[in-house]
Amino acid sequence: MNQRLEKLQTWMKENDIEVSFLTSSENVFYLSGYYTNPHERLLALVIFQEQEPFLVCPAMEVHDARRSGWEHEIIGFSDIENPWEMVLNAINKRINAVAKVAIEKEHMNVERYEHLSRLFPGAAYVSAEEKLRILRMVKDAKELKIIEEACALADYAIEVGVSEIKEGRTELEVLNAVEYALKQKGVTEMSFSTMVLTGANAASPHGNPGTTKIQKGDLVLFDLGVVVDRYCSDITRTVAFGDINDKQKEIYDTVLKAQLAAVEASKPGVSAAEVDLTARRIIANAGYGEYFPHRLGHGLGISVHEYPSLTETNQLIIEEGMVYTIEPGIYVPNVAGVRIEDDLFIGADGAKVLTKFPKELQIIK
Repeated sequence: MNQRLEKLQTWMKENDIEVSFLTSSENVFYLSGYYTNPHERLLALVIFQEQEPFLVCPAMEVHDARRSGWEHEIIGFSDIENPWEMVLNAINKRINAVAKVAIEKEHMNVERYEHLSRLFPGAAYVSAEEKLRILRMVKDAKELKIIEEACALADYAIEVGVSEIKEGRTELEVLNAVEYALKQKGVTEMSFSTMVLTGANAASPHGNPGTTKIQKGDLVLFDLGVVVDRYCSDITRTVAFGDINDKQKEIYDTVLKAQLAAVEASKPGVSAAEVDLTARRIIANAGYGEYFPHRLGHGLGISVHEYPSLTETNQLIIEEGMVYTIEPGIYVPNVAGVRIEDDLFIGADGAKVLTKFPKELQIIK
């Protein structure tokens, strides 16, 4: 039994939970080593306090699941079989009664909840999310090494993107060049939809790249991430194409100052709230508080957005081994949009910045 499973089983014993029924691809992967996107088909990892766990997946994926290293029972079902009957039989072979079940309440849909409820009438359902978030929050050495590789590829992607900036080239043309270069490096998946936004479009924090052409005097914002062995990176850089005006420069310098201060504040024993406020105060004091509308950062790992959320109200204490982003931004419509984002690993003495592409304002001629 792997250590991650054992930690979850200890939590189950402490809370009198007979069964954990986990269905998200990310948490199944974290605990079993097998990742798949089953689409509409059932994927589940079923865990008990003492008995052997089992994995449920489409029959066509059983070989892949076994090859991933999962050593315990695998229940594969065809498209004409009822997997819920198979699940019930497998559980009944292990335990006689189920009074409490842990599920991912934020992930499980109503239909599947109703199936479980029919299998275990009268059982209570508790959330497994909080425990799994805490388990995933602190990374081990193997996870860190993979994330570092993903960050190095993200740095390379920004380098390619900056080199592709030319007057009249569209956001999508630059984006395509970035992703093509990554595919040549063997990258098969991005952490999320790549963003290349120029000029006024950069003032939309979650804008959609399109056919807008890059012009002299634009700030160009890149936000992207690369997946390596199921772990994500996430980086944002903003560069200038040609000379920019004083207001744009002021906004950039303010974001950079806030970002550097928040990185410096990131260390074990400090609250997430204080890290957020370190950046937020700088931006507010410069007169741009209303133009920084989002949290400072988020955890990073198997999912690009993981626990914790770095907000001014989150009193969670930063721990050694955490990986999270620092990404302050200022977005003034029709003036400028600037965001600077790094991925951090928290060591005993403070933050190690995993994304290395320069942050000082670059003016592309």
